[in-house]
Amino acid sequence: MVLRQLEPTQAGNGVGNKTTTEKSAVLHRDLGYDFLPLTGGSGSHLVLGNGRKVFDASGGAAVGCIGWGNERVARAVTRQILAIPYCSTIFYTTKVQEDLCRYLVDSTSGNMSRAYIVNSGSEAMEAAVKLARQYFLELSPAEDKRTRFISRRQSYHGITLGALAVGGHDYRRAKFEPLLMKNVSRVSPCNSFRGKRAGEIDEDYVARLAKELDDEFQAVGPDTVCAFIAEPIVGAALGCVPSVPGYFKAVQAVCRKYGALLIFDEVMCGMGRTGTLHAWEQEGVVPDIQTIGKGLGGGYQPVAGVLASRRVVDVLERGSSVFVHGHTYQGHPAGCAAALEVQKIIREQNLLANVQAMGALLSRRLQERLGDHPNVGNIRGRGLFWGIEFVADKQTMDPFPVDDHVALAVCELGLSVEYGISVYPGTGSADGIRGDHIIISPAFNVRKDEIEWIVETVGRLVNDFFQAT
Repeated sequence: MVLRQLEPTQAGNGVGNKTTTEKSAVLHRDLGYDFLPLTGGSGSHLVLGNGRKVFDASGGAAVGCIGWGNERVARAVTRQILAIPYCSTIFYTTKVQEDLCRYLVDSTSGNMSRAYIVNSGSEAMEAAVKLARQYFLELSPAEDKRTRFISRRQSYHGITLGALAVGGHDYRRAKFEPLLMKNVSRVSPCNSFRGKRAGEIDEDYVARLAKELDDEFQAVGPDTVCAFIAEPIVGAALGCVPSVPGYFKAVQAVCRKYGALLIFDEVMCGMGRTGTLHAWEQEGVVPDIQTIGKGLGGGYQPVAGVLASRRVVDVLERGSSVFVHGHTYQGHPAGCAAALEVQKIIREQNLLANVQAMGALLSRRLQERLGDHPNVGNIRGRGLFWGIEFVADKQTMDPFPVDDHVALAVCELGLSVEYGISVYPGTGSADGIRGDHIIISPAFNVRKDEIEWIVETVGRLVNDFFQAT
């Protein structure tokens, strides 16, 4: 299969290409690619170096939750930088960190007890893993054997070595397997599109997955497992795949049966992206530890966090009272200021209601526009977090060959003048290696007319791309 190649004229109009004349000093993601110069942003639009605008229909990697150029957030960050730009948390705290953590804890209706602020989702997951281990050490000396974690295949929990180890993204793990800790095992994801058997109802599918998890506990030794780790809605690795009803109640019951913790990774799907501030609010369960990120600060500062339940915090408080973990820039005042202001805007402008309303519209219109397309296998998601999985054959649902790079090519074409839209690519949604999807995750304040434009443009983009291949 030969994909459409972007012409030099298109590249000149703002699409990156593989021919560069002057080498960059940046260690970019791809050293042979000319990246688009981004010079500004306003609302849902990105502004390129030549002044051309691109509609940001994915908020980057589901980061931009209130759009770009928000002066209120910029002023809040500036005020904090002028007051004190850095806090050495071994001795000090700041009001803005205290206020942000209080807001986050209170937003969980008393289910979470403390918050820990870092600078990226990977850092948050590293902290969550270490907190889970320390919880058991503080709980009882007899729990010292708990050194293992169980996660899911086709999952992604961060790019640092610890976070990568607890994830199941084959492509991102491959080159670093010898460096990754070996105390992690994986079970099947809850993916009704790829995982359910013919004629299998949700209840039977849930029971089968719960038994698989239970069997895994038994196989590795139930008294050796610290936690089960999962995203309530799988983001980059699967493309916005939600669980079927009852799944998380079932897996939590397995964790409780063996005394293990439940860790939710809500870095991508949380902080309002799916229609509630915390994605677990729609699952009928509360995790013991939760990671948050992208939508926390909306891209205005690097900021992420960990929320710990009363169950976990109470054990630490009764024990050493010391979390043996720390970062130079944890609780960074400017990051906290950005996050707190973004969260205030979401609350004051009632943006979660808009996420629900516009999400319902986006879901319906995507199905109407692309549901019957011969190369669209599945459209799934929740709130303003939607994925489209592409297939080579709709009858067999076979994915495209890996080397075709379909998702990336679709997104590249979308950046051209003809479409002017940014969506987010992902791979591995079929079997961990093969499978292409794109993510559509616009800002929480997106309007109805913008949703209609997104759907029409993505529909045209998908039609044109596959007609030309």
